[in-house]
Amino acid sequence: MLAAALLALGAQSALAAPQAPFYDMAQQEKAGLIDTMRDLVSIESGSKDLEGLARIAALIRDRLAALGGKVELLDAPEVYRMDDTPEKIGQVVHAEFKGTGKRKIMLIAHMDTVYLRGMLKDQPFRVDGNKAYGLGIADDKQGIATILHTIAILQKAGFKDYDTLTVLINGDEEISSPGGRSLHTKYGAEQDVVLSFEGGGADGQLRLATSGIGAAYLDVVGKSSHAGAAPEKGVNALYELSHQLLQLDKLSQPERGLKLNWTVAQAGTNRNVIPATASAQADARALKVSDFEQLQQRLNDGIRKQMIPEAKVSVKFEMRRPPLEATPASRKVSAYARGIYEEIGLPLKVAEVATGGGTDAAFAALKSKGAVIEGMGLSGFGAHSNDAEYVLLDTIVPRLYLTTRLIMDVAQDKVK
Repeated sequence: MLAAALLALGAQSALAAPQAPFYDMAQQEKAGLIDTMRDLVSIESGSKDLEGLARIAALIRDRLAALGGKVELLDAPEVYRMDDTPEKIGQVVHAEFKGTGKRKIMLIAHMDTVYLRGMLKDQPFRVDGNKAYGLGIADDKQGIATILHTIAILQKAGFKDYDTLTVLINGDEEISSPGGRSLHTKYGAEQDVVLSFEGGGADGQLRLATSGIGAAYLDVVGKSSHAGAAPEKGVNALYELSHQLLQLDKLSQPERGLKLNWTVAQAGTNRNVIPATASAQADARALKVSDFEQLQQRLNDGIRKQMIPEAKVSVKFEMRRPPLEATPASRKVSAYARGIYEEIGLPLKVAEVATGGGTDAAFAALKSKGAVIEGMGLSGFGAHSNDAEYVLLDTIVPRLYLTTRLIMDVAQDKVK
């Protein structure tokens, strides 16, 4: 039956009815996927919890190896150090499944969470009706489970018409992927399609664009002096910082999605002392990588216009995440995905304009000519919350069917 279905798929693209063997197999994987989410949620794996990250990485490694993958745990080849980057970060799970075809496909997710060790006891895994609850279940342990059970379906079907099916799961996404980013970019550049398994949100939409996130750090060094007896002998770092903030605030161009907002500032030590140091931080957002590059240059140029020449002013810019931009390739693949959802009688929304934060999909897209699709995971709610993170169980079968069919049809070069 499976062989006949594969032959039939070779002659047609998305049909008006589901391909029965693969839809049935998706249904059969549902219970196992729920169990996998329980196993993953039961391991606390905060971004800075190296012990927990090692435990969950080992579990994922063993599961991928059992499915037939060549698996390794990688240390980051390079680390992009940001203001909050810890000294050590968790390893990355990298797996490859070799096939007989020509197309290269990569599936990505992350295993770290924003939660601290000890919080799981108050929010353990549980199922209540159509919802499965647990810390990190929506962001992003459901994504890992969906990848594992998609591969299980492909293995049971004996499908190997891809050249390489790569899996990359990192443990530092919630701290802007200081180590994972270089591997996402390296492997992403080699792929025909990258599917990222962050959750699909409340309505299960796919995302072709995400916002870029940056941070700016402005520092001013002046000279202290008595504020009452000899203020003229000091160099007021607070005055210079204020001048810089007012002029640099003009770098925002919200009409094109470029935003720079100064959000944190510090200066001085005592009321009666001219402040010798002052600093500020800004949140930056952009829709294009080139906008961040221009912003960094304009920040460096802007600080040269000082109000107090004796002050020393410096600025540092971090591109915490590049933006993911919609491309003709990603539009083509997402349009095909819509057709697959139509087979099971469901609508599929596709967002081409960034509305929120960034994801690792953007790093995978930096040097890629292939399609990069975000939001392949289950629908859910409450990521980063302390009391209500859950996924919707009735989205498991549709997502497994979509992912399985999309991988198969990309591999067989049917996505035109």
